[in-house]
Amino acid sequence: MIPAWAAMGPDRLAHVQRVVGLVDQWAVAMRVPESERHRWLRAAWLHDVLRDADPTELARWAPDAVGPIDLWHGPAAAARALAAGETDRGVLDAVRFHSVGSADWDRAGQVLYCADFLEPGREFDRAARAALAERLPTEFDAVYFEVVRRRLSDLIRSGWTLPDSTVRLWNSLASSG
Repeated sequence: MIPAWAAMGPDRLAHVQRVVGLVDQWAVAMRVPESERHRWLRAAWLHDVLRDADPTELARWAPDAVGPIDLWHGPAAAARALAAGETDRGVLDAVRFHSVGSADWDRAGQVLYCADFLEPGREFDRAARAALAERLPTEFDAVYFEVVRRRLSDLIRSGWTLPDSTVRLWNSLASSG
């Protein structure tokens, strides 16, 4: 659920709800244990809780964040969630790196990364993303690779420098494929 300290407008909340719905749908389809499903859902609920926070709040919770401020909400949300009592390292890492990726993620991070990109409210490439979302429960590794590839391509097109965690994620997948 959304914590009381969240800073999200209605559009962001609607996005989070769609991400949560997709994560839950996949967890059921993949028949993951209930404890794992709850981990995935906690990460989904938390991932954008500070997306609409003011820059001083983001800097307070993520003083070491680098890169564009648009990427600070993940580290800030993870730090705030830790302060509020979330102790699961996989959930915290999923939230911290959901915008840039991490080679060190467990399944919670991988699922969140995919759901954040594939959620149906996003306007671009709807048919292709819907097809990937449908395939994810039965072809997880292939879909995850494709999502990482597409997100990395988008990041390169943005002109931003590539965060180290993004480069490590890509290299870990490219070297194993």
